[in-house]
Amino acid sequence: MVIFHRCFSSVVGIRTKCSVAASDGRIHENPSLKLHSTTLPPSFLISKSHQPETPTLLFPPANQSVAAVVFGDGHESQLYPLTKRRSEGAIPIAANYRLIDSVVSNCISSNISHIYALTQVNSTSLNSHLSRAYSGVGLGNEGFVQVIAAYQSPGNNRWFQGTADAVRRCLWVLEKYPVTEFLVLPGHHLYTMDYQKLIMSHRDNGADITIATSVATRLHDPGFGFLNVNSENQVTDFRLNLEGKSVNVASAKSSRKSNGTAQSSTASMGIYLINRCVMKRLLEEHFPKGNDFTSEVIPGAISFGMKVQAYAFDGYWEDMKNIKAFYEANMQSTKDADVGYNFYDRESPVYTLPRRLPPTQITGAVITNSVIGDGCILNGCRIKGAVIGMRTRIGNGAIVEDSVIMGSTTYQTEDGGKRKGMAGTIPVMGIGEDTQVRKAIIDKNARIGNNVMIINKDNVKEADRESDGYVIRDGILVLLPSAVIPDGTIL
Repeated sequence: MVIFHRCFSSVVGIRTKCSVAASDGRIHENPSLKLHSTTLPPSFLISKSHQPETPTLLFPPANQSVAAVVFGDGHESQLYPLTKRRSEGAIPIAANYRLIDSVVSNCISSNISHIYALTQVNSTSLNSHLSRAYSGVGLGNEGFVQVIAAYQSPGNNRWFQGTADAVRRCLWVLEKYPVTEFLVLPGHHLYTMDYQKLIMSHRDNGADITIATSVATRLHDPGFGFLNVNSENQVTDFRLNLEGKSVNVASAKSSRKSNGTAQSSTASMGIYLINRCVMKRLLEEHFPKGNDFTSEVIPGAISFGMKVQAYAFDGYWEDMKNIKAFYEANMQSTKDADVGYNFYDRESPVYTLPRRLPPTQITGAVITNSVIGDGCILNGCRIKGAVIGMRTRIGNGAIVEDSVIMGSTTYQTEDGGKRKGMAGTIPVMGIGEDTQVRKAIIDKNARIGNNVMIINKDNVKEADRESDGYVIRDGILVLLPSAVIPDGTIL
């Protein structure tokens, strides 16, 4: 069956509707179609022996009708220096995973199998991870995770200038399949969401755009915006609070008539479900030079009077806006309690790259309330409340508490790893003997010698000591990638 889409807009208010055309040539308006079970046949029309003159119109399953657009980079986050050599989505978490695994796994569990990952800043690590980890995993015969890296073209020599600019530049790829909606997702958030429920709400309400909102706003990043909604969950007001930073559109009020009911305020998660035809109209006609969804396109759509709905999400959600949030999310993964993100959820498993590493070797170590990644070598050490990443080597007598160790990309032996440098012998990768690490984040491939103390001995809250291989954020000491800390150092 051949199907195509058309968009219509009224003269007043730019109220946009989508419609589909069947192979018989008739146009069927589709303002609020419901999402049906994935067991339904993948077609828009129900075939019957005595088909009525006007056929019954159905949406196909989400794996055929919705494409996810995942961004590997956030907006001006405070995760540096974890982003010194990688994008936000590629940051390791909970020993074996990357941040973007949570979002891609949500798509797979929600039966969304067309996934585009748009990357720009420090994207090499993320591109490699995505291309190797999701080559057909749980995506069916026609599913894919396609990485679209930022590019320059003869007609446009700029890199992607923002989320909206990136989608506009990639529409020629995104429109390859006849999807009805695009699901726009930040790739560095940690949460479990059934996107099917979001899609159903969007279609039931006949919305042009649906914004996912978080009920828990304790650690909400104001850069995603705050919404006022009425009793019907229609967005009537949108505002940003970027602490004095300049944005193109800081607030917007809907031109749609309010029903006079009480308003409530909620926080945007930066997750948008947008009708395909609405996306094209907004990016190509109304905001042809708009760069960002949050500060320009979404407020503009609200001001135009488009039907923008809010979808309330009451589960755990962490947007990883800074080092402290990242550190606490890792610490929660070590606790045997129903808090934080569940990496062990059978209903919504977290997928990642299978690395085929040997099992962790533990010799005389004492480990409590910790998460240990694959392929570690732990000798006579004490580990408490810590996340130990893959291929981590910890020597005899070492103590690691309340810390995140990201591990190494390769193995080194004690004899083969040391080498002479300007300041003497450079330690082997890992944590040396009789070393203490407390409340710290150790990035990959760090070389920490013997009798070192990484404890923030002066209780400093903020410090920039990159030349010495570390910074301090919110009292958390962060070692840079490949940092070298000689024997006997006290930090």
